[in-house]
Amino acid sequence: MNTSTQAPLIDIRGVNKAFGGVQAVADANLNVYPGEVVALLGHNGAGKSTLMKMLAGAYPIDSGEVRVNGQAAHIANPADSQALGIETIYQTLALADNLDSVANLFLGREIKTRWGTLDDYAMEKAARGVFHRLNPNFKNIRVPVRSLSGGQRQVVAISRAVYFNARALIMDEPCAALGPEETRMVHELVRKLKAAGVGIFLISHDMPDVFGLSDRLTVMKNGKMVGTYNTTDVTEDEVLGMIILGKRPEGKPQADRAHG
Repeated sequence: MNTSTQAPLIDIRGVNKAFGGVQAVADANLNVYPGEVVALLGHNGAGKSTLMKMLAGAYPIDSGEVRVNGQAAHIANPADSQALGIETIYQTLALADNLDSVANLFLGREIKTRWGTLDDYAMEKAARGVFHRLNPNFKNIRVPVRSLSGGQRQVVAISRAVYFNARALIMDEPCAALGPEETRMVHELVRKLKAAGVGIFLISHDMPDVFGLSDRLTVMKNGKMVGTYNTTDVTEDEVLGMIILGKRPEGKPQADRAHG
């Protein structure tokens, strides 16, 4: 799946971001390949969310570059990021609580008829298709999303990314506040996306999520990269040592490039 000759799907090189006098991200290097999950870990304030928000177009990049499929990419706003096939699922999910799942799926990107009116039939048909693909049991798509469970809300958010052909996905704490059954469901969704060749950056504090889903993991501390490792090469204690102390595990090779 990942070969050393293949260009990364997303390649973040030497990226910096400061807010006033505070260096939030310093010389960050990170990449993800098609069909790979890269977990991004660190305490609050470590810089991981800031780095992902630059990739999502929410913050401008001060310096450094982002390459998508080997090509230099200019990301000035969220629309630029989406146009490159990058979709973001924030922890808050950014869903409109008063609207149903179909309306949320197409929010801001509605299907219109040739007369310029909303094509409700086409949107519902498309929505049912994508929801069914991700979770065949998700049927109550016409109720306001505020009445859905956390797992169903995740289905709506992930469906939006899938429907609009995301090639890369940023997932911010996707299993936060979910019960065991819904967490299993989200894990299954992530595996389906991987199998479809989507590259995923997973921001998570949850070690079972990290070790259950990621191929590689990167730890940040105080805006800097501590290290990147194949997930199977490190233990939970070693990862905690990187997060808390900024200490790399001894004798373990880094994996800044997939399988290398």
